Amino acid sequence: QVQFVESGGGLVQPGGSLRLSCVNPAVNFASEVVAWFRQVPGKQRETVAILRFNPDTYYLESVKGRFTISKDDAKNMVFLQMNSLKPEDAAVYYCNTIPNRLNSWGQGTQVTVSS
Repeated sequence: QVQFVESGGGLVQPGGSLRLSCVNPAVNFASEVVAWFRQVPGKQRETVAILRFNPDTYYLESVKGRFTISKDDAKNMVFLQMNSLKPEDAAVYYCNTIPNRLNSWGQGTQVTVSS
């Protein structure tokens, strides 16, 4: 199984922005429902955003209005634009399809929100 590769995380101050990217050459994102997830140590992974087929999206209540999921079919990439970041957004962020490709979870990308 080819794993998803997430990137774009980092350290940002509260109120800042990050744009996460996701690739997987074995997945044709154009024909998949895609999603971003996040996990903090000791807690279950939670679903942050789902992009079914434009413009049908789902967002975790706490990120509505701040995060935007999108994909570029030509580049076969998925993105998560995160604005107005809060300390509680800090986590490792992962992408995957829905239903999940269970053997393809990547390493994720760490997002740290701190002043």
